[in-house]
Amino acid sequence: MTLLEVRDLSVRIEGAAGAGLAVRDLSLEVDKGATLGIVGESGCGKSMTALAIMGLLPDNAATSGRILFDGTDLLAVGEERLCEIRGNRIAMVFQEPMTSLNPVQPIGRQVSEALRLHRGLGRAAARSEAVALLDRVGIPQPARRIDHYPHQLSGGQRQRVMLAMALSCGPDLLIADEPTTALDVTIQKQILDLLRGLIEDFGMGLILISHDLGVVAESVERIIVMYGGAAVERGATATIFHDLAHPYSQGLFNAVPRLGRSSGTGGPARLASIRGTVPELKDLPEGCTFADRCELASDACRGAPPPPVEVAPGHTAACIHVERARQRWRTAP
Repeated sequence: MTLLEVRDLSVRIEGAAGAGLAVRDLSLEVDKGATLGIVGESGCGKSMTALAIMGLLPDNAATSGRILFDGTDLLAVGEERLCEIRGNRIAMVFQEPMTSLNPVQPIGRQVSEALRLHRGLGRAAARSEAVALLDRVGIPQPARRIDHYPHQLSGGQRQRVMLAMALSCGPDLLIADEPTTALDVTIQKQILDLLRGLIEDFGMGLILISHDLGVVAESVERIIVMYGGAAVERGATATIFHDLAHPYSQGLFNAVPRLGRSSGTGGPARLASIRGTVPELKDLPEGCTFADRCELASDACRGAPPPPVEVAPGHTAACIHVERARQRWRTAP
């Protein structure tokens, strides 16, 4: 059953330096209980996609396309209807909990807010449920910690509080935007393991946003790689990692540190990087947005946006040099 269907979504941002497309003709689907990862560098349109789904775009943003959630077009309904869905049936965990949590309110009051607003619980019942949620996400001594303020918790604990808030109303869809950012690797694994367990227990759909292919590899069933506001590669996680077909996806994978990687001379290998930077929204090229950073780029790449090419059933890459890229990937050391 399709829970979320995004069709040809574009987000245009008007800025002092000019207008630019933060998201370009993006389509995706999430079934109930399914998991989707959206990967890319900062500035590639991942968070803007999430904010568009949540109806939290800034005032200088304009959208086109359709965002169908359980049959309701979220771009066509009013703010009152959005407020009924947001935080209740669709929840979001933001990437920096210290700036997302209210520093002058105890965490218990913040977790209880959605319970009182959407579920109509009284103060005592909401507090009791908040304690249970904090316990469910692994906060030690939740009955005591419920009266603590965000600054009294560690980064990992604050992220768990954000998860408790997101889960308070039993949403059908959870959007997690860089939920492991700024956490050490041990805490990252704990948060990802917790997310997996919660998805199984609650039967929610999940959109996991990350800049790290390694994070999403173990956490989602399907992946969309975004660059310049558009999807450049998509498919089942296992299929993509078996045969990375877009030069940008390959660059992201090569940038992930791996133990045991050797330079061939006995010493450690230099960590790979993608040359250049993500282009500004107002300066996106007419053709392939990755052309100026791509080692395989030709004049044809700069003429028009490349169409998706089928690599395998359900696996596509938007590149006119797919076969060259795949061959390079197969023969890479």
